Amino acid sequence: MYFDDHGEPHFHAEYGEHKAKFRIDPPGIIAGSLPGKAAALVMEWLLLHQQELREAYARAERAEPPGKILPLE
Repeated sequence: MYFDDHGEPHFHAEYGEHKAKFRIDPPGIIAGSLPGKAAALVMEWLLLHQQELREAYARAERAEPPGKILPLE
């Protein structure tokens, strides 16, 4: 998440040279792309942490640190 990034709640993910922008609610890719397995892992993580992502995005919009969210185990 970026402090100066506006619009619908979202976050950015990178995998090698691939980049994608993921919408938090409803979950999905809204720009760019990741290879299939990487995109599936990000979607799994998004679904597990959707409420935390909403809260982090709200903090980032207020120019506060978004905080950390645990990775997939």
